[in-house]
Amino acid sequence: MNFSLTSSSVFTQKQPAAILFAFESQPVAGPAALKNLLRRLGPKEFRGRERQFLLLHTAGKLAPQRVLLVGLGKEKDFTVETLRRAMGMAAKKLRDLGIERAAVQVCDCDSESCAVTDCLQAIVEASLLATYRFRQFKPNDESNSTELRSLALCLPPHTDLKVAKEILARAQIVAEATNFVREIDNLPGNVVTPRVLADYARTIAKENNLKCTVLAKKELQQGGFGGLLAVGGGSVNEPQLIVLEYDGTSESQSAKPNAQRPAPIALVGKAITFDSGGISIKPSDKMDEMKFDKCGGVAVLGILKAVAQLKLPLRILGIISSAENMPSATSYRPGDIVTSYKGPDKRGVTIEVLNTDAEGRIVLGDALAFAREQKPQAIVDFATLTGACVVALGSFAAGLFGNNDELQEKIRASAERTGERAWPLPLWQEYKDRIKSDVADIKNTGGRYGGAITAAAFLAKYVGDVPWAHLDIAGTAWTTEELPYLTKGATGFGVRLVVDLLRHWS
Repeated sequence: MNFSLTSSSVFTQKQPAAILFAFESQPVAGPAALKNLLRRLGPKEFRGRERQFLLLHTAGKLAPQRVLLVGLGKEKDFTVETLRRAMGMAAKKLRDLGIERAAVQVCDCDSESCAVTDCLQAIVEASLLATYRFRQFKPNDESNSTELRSLALCLPPHTDLKVAKEILARAQIVAEATNFVREIDNLPGNVVTPRVLADYARTIAKENNLKCTVLAKKELQQGGFGGLLAVGGGSVNEPQLIVLEYDGTSESQSAKPNAQRPAPIALVGKAITFDSGGISIKPSDKMDEMKFDKCGGVAVLGILKAVAQLKLPLRILGIISSAENMPSATSYRPGDIVTSYKGPDKRGVTIEVLNTDAEGRIVLGDALAFAREQKPQAIVDFATLTGACVVALGSFAAGLFGNNDELQEKIRASAERTGERAWPLPLWQEYKDRIKSDVADIKNTGGRYGGAITAAAFLAKYVGDVPWAHLDIAGTAWTTEELPYLTKGATGFGVRLVVDLLRHWS
C-alpha cells in the first residue's frame, strides 16, 4: 500500500472515499456540505458507536466521492487500540466495496495517553495488517482481486511533518515485518520444514546485514543438543537450531573503541513446523492448525528483520529451535529420559518424558541454555506452548511469566501500547515442585492443572538468574475468526510488541 502525508483537510482530497472518525453522541466535524448531508439522516442511522459505520455518497458536494463515517464509541473510553480497530474495519470495508484509493483524517489528539503521532502509527499499522490476505495457493480467487492500494494521511495543521514521516516509515517497517511473519506462519508443514525455516533466516540475514548460523543434525549431535534431537528424531525433516545476530552498537563502538560492548538481548522462539504430538498423538480434529506451532520462532525472524531495518542501537541475539514432531520408529517415547544441552552449567538437565506432545518446552530448554551461555542481559522467549494458557486467558492475551518484575512491567507497557496483550501468571515454588521427577531432574509435564504455569516452571530451570520473560502465545498466534484489523489465520503476534519493547529498552 502506498501512503502519502498532507496537512490539508480530508474534505479537500479528490478521492473515491474519505474516512472520518467520530465519537458517540458528538457532532461530526466538517464543512457545511457534510452537515447538510448529515441532517437527512434518521436519529439511529449513525450515532458514532464503536464498530458503527455509515457510507455517505457526496453527489459532488464535497471533493471526496464518498465519506465513510466510522464510530469510535465514547470519548472517555477512547484508546489508541480503539482507533487501530476502527481503522482496520474501515480499510476492510473500503476494500470489500472495491475502492482502491482513499484518504483518512488523522485524529487531532493531544494527551498523555494519546498523541497525533500515536494515532498516525495506529492508522498505518491497521491499514496494512487489516488488508493482508494469504493467497499463495489461491492467486486467481476473484474475491481477492480488489486491494486498497493508496491512502492519503491528512494530518492536523500543527503536526511536525518531519516527525510524521519518521512515524510513517517506522509503522510500515513493523507492520510489513508482521505480515511477513504471518505469510510464513500460514504456510503448511509440507512447505515449511526446519530446513526451509533456516533458509528464510539466511535470506533475512543476507538482506539485512545480519550474521546467521545454522546448526543442523550433525552439529546438534556434536554439541549435545539432546532435547531438540529427541523431539525431531521421529521425522525425516531433521531439526535445526537457527541463530541470528544483530549489532546496532557498531557505530557507537567505533566512536569509543575502548568502550565495552553491551551484552545482547536474547530472543528465543519455538518453531515446531508441524506438531502431530508424536507417539502421544493428538486428536485428528483441528490437528491441521498445528502448522501454527512454529509461530514463536517465526516471530523472532520478523523481529530481527524489523530491528535491522529500524537500526536500533542494541545487540540482539535471535535463537530459533526448530523441529517437526512426528510418530515413527525413531520417535522419542513416553518414559524416555533425555539430556538437554549442557549450557553454562556444563551439565545437561535430564528430562523424564511423560508425554511426547509436551515437546515445545523440551526444544526451548536447549535454546534457552544456549542463550544463557552467550551471557545476555535478558532473555525473552515466545512459544505456542500450552492449550492450558488458552483455557486460562482465551484468545485475548498471551500468558506472561518470568523471574524479573522490571522486565515483565516493560513487556506489559509495550503490550498496552501495541494492543498485543500479555497478562502475568505466577511462578511460585509449588508449581516448580510439580515438575520434579523421581528418575530425572525434571519431567516434561506437571499434570492437567496449572499446565501453562508448570510449563513455564520447566523453562525456568534453564535460565538461572538471567532476567527472563516467557510469552505463551498459544491463544494469540492465530485466529479462526475475522478480527477488526486481522484476518483468519496467523496474527504475527509478538512482532509489534517486542519491537516496541526494544525501542523503549533504555
